[in-house]
Amino acid sequence: MIIKSIELKNFRNYEELNLNLDGGTNILYGDNAQGKTNILESIYVSGTTKSHKGSRDKEMIRFGENEAHIRTMVEKNQMSYQIDMHLKKNRSKGIAINGVPIRKASELFGVLNMVFFSPEDLNIIKNGPSERRRFLDSEICQLDKIYLSDLTKYNKVLNQRNKLLKDMVFHPDLESTLSVWDMQLISYGRRIISRRRRFVEELNEIVRGIHESISGGREQLTLTYEPDIEEAFFEDELNRAKEKDRKYCSTSVGPHRDDISFFIGDIDIRKFGSQGQQRTSALSLKLSEIELVKRCIHDTPVLLLDDVLSELDSNRQNYLLNSIHDIQTVITCTGLDEFVRNRFQIDKIFEVISGTVSEKNEM
Repeated sequence: MIIKSIELKNFRNYEELNLNLDGGTNILYGDNAQGKTNILESIYVSGTTKSHKGSRDKEMIRFGENEAHIRTMVEKNQMSYQIDMHLKKNRSKGIAINGVPIRKASELFGVLNMVFFSPEDLNIIKNGPSERRRFLDSEICQLDKIYLSDLTKYNKVLNQRNKLLKDMVFHPDLESTLSVWDMQLISYGRRIISRRRRFVEELNEIVRGIHESISGGREQLTLTYEPDIEEAFFEDELNRAKEKDRKYCSTSVGPHRDDISFFIGDIDIRKFGSQGQQRTSALSLKLSEIELVKRCIHDTPVLLLDDVLSELDSNRQNYLLNSIHDIQTVITCTGLDEFVRNRFQIDKIFEVISGTVSEKNEM
């Protein structure tokens, strides 16, 4: 799977951009705040409908404009796909595949699979559980449309239940309707928990070998899924928590409180690991993600590296670069020195200056 080209109009700081990518390694270099990450963001939006930053549609539209357009040409299994994403300031985005409008985001998922790796991902282990849940959801949604549907419905029901709990403070008679939301929350929640557990198990099989290689055989990494509640006990625990939920006007149990733990031996590195161990484990996690996507789709995803190499030492840099030689990669960086030092195969180089991209013939 490769991205052949990407066209932007009024997206972020780009008035207009036409970019033809190589099927190998593409470098976008330039000073900070010139628009390099915006290009990666547009690719991510094309595959997932969402920004990796969590930005809203109107925030991605060029200042002073009402609409933005992203067109991405994808080649997959000897077939071509044109993904059009039409962002609007005050309305829902429009999406079309090969000129045919689609109604649901789930119809887009799987057309363009990608793995996004940013410096923030290096902190996924030491940061809060919400980031690890976001990692689970973003990866599983790309691979499983049923999970995407269950997660979307679960979040809607969760919001409705929480709103009802707040309304019940002034209208206690509404309590009789709580069971309607509870039944749906339990149904979708159980499926989410089950799928997350399977995903972590699959990831675990891959991450051990990768981490062992990166650490020179000195460490073995194990991931453990920590559901807030087991599927079988969800209904009982939700009923037990009703008094607490009424008091705080919020749902206190469910997969929206799940987490993942990371162990090296018996040490929980979220709490007791060194920064080096946490970063190496985060790198292992992202490389495992690439391998898992390969196995699931029987193809290679597109890899987006947003200024990650400058955050890694030379050993971790080399391991990462040696691991991605067979997939299309788009890398942002502030300079080319790090790649020269690593003698890395570069297929296309682009310089980014103030929303203008120019292709360079040589380093």
